[in-house]
Amino acid sequence: MALGRLTSRGRATIPKEIREYLGLEPGDRILFVVHDGAVILRPVARTLLEMRGAIRPRRTPEDFDKVRRAVRRKVGSRLVHH
Repeated sequence: MALGRLTSRGRATIPKEIREYLGLEPGDRILFVVHDGAVILRPVARTLLEMRGAIRPRRTPEDFDKVRRAVRRKVGSRLVHH
């Protein structure tokens, strides 16, 4: 559990331990879900365009099936941990 504060403009800072737990970085989008009287905070999966540059190209030809599997594992592991 972590404590935050709401500003007069309706803004809140997400405590560091929560940002780290969710893997949030500056500029990430978040989703607020209301469920059974509680508000759940979830990171929004990045679009393919936003992920551009996440995997650096090599000078040798890429095995795109291998790259796709690596991306799926990375995205899947982020979703499972949240």
